[in-house]
Amino acid sequence: MTISNETKVGSLTAIAIVLLILGFNFLKGKSIGGDSHRYQAVFTDVQGLAKGNPVVISGKETGNILDIDGGKEMKQLKVSINMKDEVNIPDDSYAIITKSLLGAVQLEIKLGNSKTFKKDGDNIQTMASTDMIGDAMKKLDPVLYEVTKAVRSLDSVLHTVNSVVDPNTKHNIRSTMENLNKTTASLAVSSASLQSMLNAQTGSIAKTVDNLNSFTGALKNNNEKFTQTMTNVETATGKLAKLDLETTMTNLNSSITDLKSIMAKANSDKGTLGLLMNDPNLYNNLNATSNKLNLLLDDLRLHPKRYVNVSVFGRKDKTGPLTVPLPDTINAPYLPR
Repeated sequence: MTISNETKVGSLTAIAIVLLILGFNFLKGKSIGGDSHRYQAVFTDVQGLAKGNPVVISGKETGNILDIDGGKEMKQLKVSINMKDEVNIPDDSYAIITKSLLGAVQLEIKLGNSKTFKKDGDNIQTMASTDMIGDAMKKLDPVLYEVTKAVRSLDSVLHTVNSVVDPNTKHNIRSTMENLNKTTASLAVSSASLQSMLNAQTGSIAKTVDNLNSFTGALKNNNEKFTQTMTNVETATGKLAKLDLETTMTNLNSSITDLKSIMAKANSDKGTLGLLMNDPNLYNNLNATSNKLNLLLDDLRLHPKRYVNVSVFGRKDKTGPLTVPLPDTINAPYLPR
């Protein structure tokens, strides 16, 4: 049977259309034949991951990216994953976005150790994305890699702090730093002073140690004198200990008792001393005698002829005697005028 050219052209056209559709779907990541499993993973940054990019497990491509949807806010990007191969994905597995040295982006699933597995349509946990360049730097120069990561973290922290801290707080922090600088300067001065004190030749502590050594040397040189002094002190204390303090105290108590007895008799109206101190008649008699003596002396001074009868003085004084002492001797001894 002869097939016409129109039939051949139509068949080839149909085959080409089918191949085109299949190829387009394949490029979009859709499974051409057989069953497929779909999962989801949520990222905050997909780092250029696009539809159709491969999904890799243990270095083998097992699927591709079907869709990436971030909504209107684009804060959480939901990545739809199509798994062409049937793979058991443990529940503690996680997805991570990686980049090759040439810049190709892919989604890698790190398998966990759980005994239960993800089901079709489940979410896969995600982890902060890395790239092959970062891994290469980490292997080539771990220190530089850690420093770079630390600088990035520090920059992020400083950016956050700068966005949170208000101008007043910034001023307070600046003042705190200035005070810290002043404190550091004071510490430097104190350290210099301490170093000067600790100087082995001219430091105060060195001089103090020298004086202490000199003092201890003097003590050593006068050790015999100190020993002799302590011996004398010990001898004196021994003699003091040998004194009969009890007898001395007994005699002292007896003397005090006698003194109390004497004072008691003196305060009483018995005995000569008591009468002299306490009898008012004696005072009155002495006072009267004193007045009479004053009267006699005044009269003798004014009328000497009455008591001394000598012819050279002329006739005898026949005036009467004084009956009261003169005014200057009534209450006081005679004083010359």
